[in-house]
Amino acid sequence: MSDEQLFQHRTDLSGLHRAVVAIREEVAKVIVGQHQMVDLMIAGLLSNGHILIEGVPGVAKTLTAKLLARCLDIPFSRIQFTPDLMPSDVLGTSVFDPRSSAFEFRPGPIFSSMVLIDEINRSPAKTQSSLFEVMEERQVTIDGKTHRMQAPFMVVATQNPVEHEGTYRLPEAQLDRFLFKINVPYPNLEEEVNILRLNDKTLQTDQLAQVQKLLTAADIVSLQSQIRSIHVEEKLVRFIAAVVQETRNSKSVFLGASPRASLAIMMASKAIAGMAGRDFVTPDDIVFVVPAVLRHRLLLTPEKEMEGITTDEVIQGFIKSIEIPR
Repeated sequence: MSDEQLFQHRTDLSGLHRAVVAIREEVAKVIVGQHQMVDLMIAGLLSNGHILIEGVPGVAKTLTAKLLARCLDIPFSRIQFTPDLMPSDVLGTSVFDPRSSAFEFRPGPIFSSMVLIDEINRSPAKTQSSLFEVMEERQVTIDGKTHRMQAPFMVVATQNPVEHEGTYRLPEAQLDRFLFKINVPYPNLEEEVNILRLNDKTLQTDQLAQVQKLLTAADIVSLQSQIRSIHVEEKLVRFIAAVVQETRNSKSVFLGASPRASLAIMMASKAIAGMAGRDFVTPDDIVFVVPAVLRHRLLLTPEKEMEGITTDEVIQGFIKSIEIPR
């Protein structure tokens, strides 16, 4: 095939690129810095994946998720996870209707296009288990009847570090259902100064009201379809597989990543490429998403944890140990 024919077959991603730039600009009206978090959240949306955001209280985890939802013309709901929350409070329940002498299902807040779960690790395992089916299969089974979620469907969950009082460690099976785990650091000095300046000006106004809706549900589904069509070369596919295989063979890791992680890296790297306006994945796209895809899927050995080694440090070691294709 000639270069001219290849050019003609390429996917036009200019619309997707413009949408991403517009979302960044809308979020930046309220959020100072945190560019990596915002980009990974947009990539998660385009990849049709769920996102876990971890950070200490007050670093704008919840606010950023609400801002992203505000940019989208889709149903949005928020669930505050607490120790006494029950699965029925999340999924819904069947209520007896005396007029019809039958049980009627009343959907819970999970029935939305974007669901913000605040402080997800404040609830115990029984409530966590209510999310397993809906996050993986996009459906809920209540009293033997299956209720399917409307596309798009995305869970954005925030959590405090597990060292904080009153938190539960999420089950590995649930962590594996999140495409990304985003770690949110403290802002640096200049960013904190800008936060103070911005909030001093907008103190009397509703911050969320400044953000405009940019994409409908149909727009999002269309962009997700474009992302799936982005090309990944065979050598990059093998690079992704090699990185994930290394997590299973490393002496530093007690529990390695599953094939779901390989698929997540490939899909997320496609999203990053599409956000840049490219219809092909580069090695840099893969290297960028690998830490966010793997950091919540690996369990380090007790010896490494005692040494104070972090999961991110181990992941960087994997990337450096494998030759990056060029």
